[in-house]
Amino acid sequence: MAFDFEEMCGVAWIGATPIRLTGRRVVPVAHRATTSTGKRLSFSGFAHPAFSLQRRAAMTARTKSQRQHWARHHRVLAALLIAVIVLAVGLLIAQDQETLRIRSSLSVEDPRFPPYLANLLGHRLTSNDSYVVRTNGEQAFPAMLAAIDHAKGRIALETYIYEAGDVGRQFADALEAAAKRGVRVRIVLDSLGSKKMSDDDEKRLETAGAELKWVNPIASFQIEEANYRTHRKALVVDGEVAFIGGMGIADQWLHDQKDFPTWRDTMVEMHGPVVADVEAAFNQNWIVVAGIVEPEIEPNISPATGTAKSIVVWSAPQTGANELKLLYLLAIGAARHSIDIESPYLITDESSKWSIQEARRRGVRVRLLVEGDMTDAKAVKYAGRGDYEQLLEQGVEIAEYQPTMLHTKAMVVDGLLSIVGSANFDNRSLELNDELNVAVFDRALAARLLQDFERDLTQSKTLDLESWRQRSPFERGRDWLWSYFGEVF
Repeated sequence: MAFDFEEMCGVAWIGATPIRLTGRRVVPVAHRATTSTGKRLSFSGFAHPAFSLQRRAAMTARTKSQRQHWARHHRVLAALLIAVIVLAVGLLIAQDQETLRIRSSLSVEDPRFPPYLANLLGHRLTSNDSYVVRTNGEQAFPAMLAAIDHAKGRIALETYIYEAGDVGRQFADALEAAAKRGVRVRIVLDSLGSKKMSDDDEKRLETAGAELKWVNPIASFQIEEANYRTHRKALVVDGEVAFIGGMGIADQWLHDQKDFPTWRDTMVEMHGPVVADVEAAFNQNWIVVAGIVEPEIEPNISPATGTAKSIVVWSAPQTGANELKLLYLLAIGAARHSIDIESPYLITDESSKWSIQEARRRGVRVRLLVEGDMTDAKAVKYAGRGDYEQLLEQGVEIAEYQPTMLHTKAMVVDGLLSIVGSANFDNRSLELNDELNVAVFDRALAARLLQDFERDLTQSKTLDLESWRQRSPFERGRDWLWSYFGEVF
């Protein structure tokens, strides 16, 4: 093969490829060659070593970038997979490990039922108690503050929510004044629910001599502790008067707020021997959180004031005690005529579903009055709605309260047995939280609670099966999805 060297002037050869070098630039040069037959061939090339190194470096950088890109994607996918597995395991663990199926041959109206229930629960039955229903904060807070103002010896307050604001300041003023006049003031707060408490309120209470302790402080959370909260709302003064129910110490129970009008809620004021049992429940948590303690209680100093029979039931999973769920299931099992439940965050598990279904088979009328779209926990609301269709099919009557957030926790069975306190009708209250309720056999109290129930019902939206089935696919899918988290909430 012959080459035309004149045409290649100023061109360097690398192998069989000619290139022109101009400074640091590498310029490919098309060249011609002639075969022995005279046919001309054209070539071009980039075989300069500097160009090859640059090309390899670029390819290497591109490959490395692609590998890093896919590595990031793989890490994200792996993290999502791990999260899904952990979530699935958590949901599995949260489900009822055992479904409780409880029947009772004794009805609520049978005189043998109150001692029967007390013996099964392991809590004593008291007699000659009296109750006053305090509807909403406008009735409850003045009565509670008056009791604190008249305290002579000791005050015990346990609450899930204590927040800065008008109500928090009023209670801090009253408790501070009590401590300064020599009353022993003991306070147990939940570190999560009361995280919005004013630093000033906390400081002046402690300065005045009040003893303030926290359940499961956030800074020292352990995995097994983080899920356990004290959800109780209880005040005991001098062992003579007690208040329990659903109200925390915060402004939403007294004033309209940005998102909601004043919350609808209930407290009950208690007198008689039952007060000692409420104070005993407080002392149980005080022993856990206060270090070296000497529990303070004087049984039976509160005089007989009424005709009601009572069983105070408290749950404290962190200490291994929980008879609250058993109380509800036994009460439902003993119903013969009616069950009226008023509760926010209502979510049924396998045990309560079975009990309600059995009640309906016995011909018991079951009415559920729950919060509506005005709720502070949308996901929990959606989870609860996931069971509505099945309940409606069984003939359960369901209504959602419309004016504001419904926070009352009360159940009335056969117009005789009332269960009221801090527990919601859901898995968290009946199995996980520290709660405090009282079961009362008294037709006057039941009638008073039903009076509020009927009034609330007139301001509620009653659901019917056909309309419920016609919800949009989005709403049905959303409620179905959240229902799997019901026992976690």
